[in-house]
Amino acid sequence: MSSEGLYGLVICFVLAEYVWSSFLTLLNVKAARQPVPAVLAGLYDEESYRRQQAYAMTNRKFTLFSGAVSTLVTLGIFAFGGFAVFDGAARSVSASPVVQTLVFWGIFSLITWFLSLPFDIYRTFVIEQRYGFNRITPKLFVADEVKGLLTSLVIMSVVLALCTWIYTLTPHWFWLLAWVAVSLFSLFMQYFYSQLIVPLFNKQTPLPEGELRTAIETFAARVDFRIDNIYLIDSSKRSSKSNAYFTGFGWRKRVVLYDTLMEQLSTEEIVGILAHEIGHYKHHHILRSLVANLISNLLMFWLFGIFISSDALALAAGCEAASFHVNLGVFSLIYTPVSLVLDIVTNILSRNHERQADAFAKAQGQGPAEATALKKMSAKSLANLTPHPLVVFTEYSHPTLAERVEFLLK
Repeated sequence: MSSEGLYGLVICFVLAEYVWSSFLTLLNVKAARQPVPAVLAGLYDEESYRRQQAYAMTNRKFTLFSGAVSTLVTLGIFAFGGFAVFDGAARSVSASPVVQTLVFWGIFSLITWFLSLPFDIYRTFVIEQRYGFNRITPKLFVADEVKGLLTSLVIMSVVLALCTWIYTLTPHWFWLLAWVAVSLFSLFMQYFYSQLIVPLFNKQTPLPEGELRTAIETFAARVDFRIDNIYLIDSSKRSSKSNAYFTGFGWRKRVVLYDTLMEQLSTEEIVGILAHEIGHYKHHHILRSLVANLISNLLMFWLFGIFISSDALALAAGCEAASFHVNLGVFSLIYTPVSLVLDIVTNILSRNHERQADAFAKAQGQGPAEATALKKMSAKSLANLTPHPLVVFTEYSHPTLAERVEFLLK
């Protein structure tokens, strides 16, 4: 395809992505008029439901506006020579392809961060504050933003430097060797996430001895599941929303409970939530999801390997010749339709895993407790009870709350 054809294709893909996401958002606006499922009757009183509807509509309007701004910025940078400007700046710094890649994407990341910062501030200190979710202070917000930016820059730099270096060594086999290297790095990060990343933002403390710890350990022993580490994370200093999850694998796996969970759920309900999480391990969902992600990434690297040396891609972006960093940027835009399809497939797989984990919890007698916990957590976070089926199919990693509660209580 010619550079002119690729230029038009990128424009179409960027616009189509925003139109598609906006269409899904508007479908949810329409679905909001549907009656609450019978199995969730009474979850909200009349006043709370009006508040939930207002919260959902506010977020939808915000999503449409922020998405429009993001789309216009992306189009502006691509269509009016932004890639060429960044490329020129990178080449003026060094002749090294590795350094050029880091400079090019460093500029891109900083611009993206600065443009998204006002939206993050508005979402946190206006929307979340208005509906009673925000607990973060301006000082902590700034610290989180700076640490988040630096952390993402470091991780991005490691991955990009590694991939660029591999490309300079062997362009022909770049796609395969880079996939192996990135996969190993991802496994390392997943394995040590709780030790390396979480402490930068949150304090993790061992769950003290008492009723809850005893209940968790008793249930885990009953289903032959070893838990060595149970931690509380101080999420309450940022938000009133709650969650619980497992992280890591092998002997490094640990249970992590948001401290807000302790405020909202009983001991039995927390055990019900953890029974679901244990179900994921019992059904080997962590391994299955890992394999699926590896296959998805392999496809991405293989396709990028086809386009990586294409002068047409660079010319479409206004640059003079192909380079690793420019071609990666253009490829990320034309890869959008493939990414959309893969996300749908991944969500289908994830929803199936969630159903199996719910079935495990139910089989262990924890169905009612998990159902009650899900309802409480959803009500507390003003969750949408009537999402549109197409939105669920394309974007939801979990079945709807109504489907889960109905199954757990059946």
